[in-house]
Amino acid sequence: MYQREDFVAAADYIRARTALQPGIGLVLGSGLGPLADSLGGRVAIPVSEIPGWPQSTVQGHKGSLVIGEFEGQIVAAQQGRAHFYEGYSMQEVTFPIRVMKELGIHTVVLTNAAGGVNPSYTVGDIMLLEDHINFPGMAGQNPLIGPNDESMGLRFVGMSQTYDRGLRQAALAVARQHNIPLRSGVYFGLSGPFFETPAEIRMIRALGGDAVGMSTVNEVLVARHAGMRVMACSGITNGTIDAVDSDMEVNHEAVLEAGAIIVPRLTTILRGTLRDLQA
Repeated sequence: MYQREDFVAAADYIRARTALQPGIGLVLGSGLGPLADSLGGRVAIPVSEIPGWPQSTVQGHKGSLVIGEFEGQIVAAQQGRAHFYEGYSMQEVTFPIRVMKELGIHTVVLTNAAGGVNPSYTVGDIMLLEDHINFPGMAGQNPLIGPNDESMGLRFVGMSQTYDRGLRQAALAVARQHNIPLRSGVYFGLSGPFFETPAEIRMIRALGGDAVGMSTVNEVLVARHAGMRVMACSGITNGTIDAVDSDMEVNHEAVLEAGAIIVPRLTTILRGTLRDLQA
C-alpha cells in the first residue's frame, strides 16, 4: 500500500525536471501514444526514472511522461499505462493518477483501445464514455480497497456523475464541427489479458456495454476519489466476436494498427475540447 509521501516524492521528481505546471493530465492507451508528440516545448521523462511509477511491458505503451503545451494548456501526457493483468496491484496501476493530483492537475482525459460490442460500431470509431461498468471493481478488485487517507479523498465516492458533462458536451460539439463521428456509450472494464469469448460478448451486450477493454475504469475511480474532472474516449480498434466457430479472431497487432486511423480524429477532438477549457 502506498502512502501519500510516495506520490509526493514522484511529483517532486517530475517538478525537478521541468518548470512547466500542468493542469491537464492525458492517459494514452494502446497505439495512441503518438498524440503526445504534438505537444509544444515538450519535456519527456522516462517513467522508469520516476520513483514508484509502474512500467508497462505491453507493446504500444512507450513508457514516458511528456509535459508540454497543447492548445494553450500545459498538459502531462502519459504515453502508455501499466495494467492489472501485468501483475501490478490496483494501487500500482493507478499510481500515476495520484501523482497527477499531487502535481496540481485538476482534469484528466483518458484514452484506451477497445473492442466494439455495439453492433453499429466499426473499427476507427471513437466512443465518448458517458458511463462504465467496472466488472473487476464490483468484485472487490479496485484501488480504493483498504485504509482511506481523508487528505486524498472521501471514503465513499459517488459515481453517478463520473464523466464531466461539460467536457462531453464540448467534445461532441467539436466532433460535429469537424464531421467526425463520435459515439457516446458505456465502457465495460475487464481485467484481461485475454480477449472475450463469444458468450462473454453476448453477456456484456446484454448488460449494456457498448465497448469493452482492459483499462481505464480504475484510473477513473481514483480520479473521482481525488476530486478531478474526468473525460474518457475509447478508440474502437477491433470488432468483437459473438458467434462460436467464427473464422475471425482478435489480436493485439490489429489493435495497434487501428491507432493510425484513430489518433488524427482523437487529436482534433481533444484540441477543440481543451482549447477553451477553464479550471
